[in-house]
Amino acid sequence: MKQRTIARAVEGVGIGLHKGMPVHLRLEPLDAGSGIVFYREDEGVSISLHPDFVVDTQMATVIGKDGVNISTIEHFLSALYAYGIDNLRVVLNDGEMPIMDGSAASFCMLLDEAGIAEQPAGKEIIRIKKEVVVREGEKYVALKPSKRAYFDFAIRFDHPVIAEQRRNFIFSKKAFTEEIARARTFGFLKEVQYLRSRNLALGGSLENAIVLDDTKVLNPEGLRFEDEFVRHKILDAMGDMKLLGRPIFGAYESFAGSHDLNHRLTLALMANPEAYEVITLRVDESREFAKSFA
Repeated sequence: MKQRTIARAVEGVGIGLHKGMPVHLRLEPLDAGSGIVFYREDEGVSISLHPDFVVDTQMATVIGKDGVNISTIEHFLSALYAYGIDNLRVVLNDGEMPIMDGSAASFCMLLDEAGIAEQPAGKEIIRIKKEVVVREGEKYVALKPSKRAYFDFAIRFDHPVIAEQRRNFIFSKKAFTEEIARARTFGFLKEVQYLRSRNLALGGSLENAIVLDDTKVLNPEGLRFEDEFVRHKILDAMGDMKLLGRPIFGAYESFAGSHDLNHRLTLALMANPEAYEVITLRVDESREFAKSFA
């Protein structure tokens, strides 16, 4: 299996979640070995995708360099993960990715429009060799050795609509587009009101998030999936794991994980060289793995 970029440049416009202002997004191909590079054209600053450049994980995953930040990148990164994109330039004219409809579906459509181009270099993956776990009370996130790549996530909320949900997602691009990509971010009305009092979430609406009051979903169309909440948590986790720069051959497991725990997990993995290895897939190894990205 070879490294991938997009076949042609594409662009789009969407609203930023926190500022509520239009954000112009352009995706451009990059050469093999370049990785994922974000570029703030309004600031003239490039930020490579790497756990060391994560500067905030409170409400979203935020990367930054030299005082210049780009927030809410996780939904977009989950689509890059699913499509197997290794090399890409992401050009923005503001400090946050557009929220689109609160899921990864619009980014998948943009990648479909761009097309996929295979490159001469072999594809590198991260093979998990030993378990790495990060805990915070009963919450935890973990990467474990596995013969299949999957994401197993469980959540528990004291809310009648969410309650307890768990999903085991065996990774493939097809399954992602059908089962995960359309799952929207969610929040509670009281939290939205608080954020807006701080001039945040100004672009948030029922068109780009699931909003709940104390007893019900406020979106008139309801949910896209009965367990949309845990599906979105998987979407977030895939985006956060994309910070490692390569797809993971292993298992991700979590109970009540967060962007912060996910970031700490990537750092813990990188700090333990015995827990993983970076390998370039041989032809005989890559045929089966390539089916996941078909």
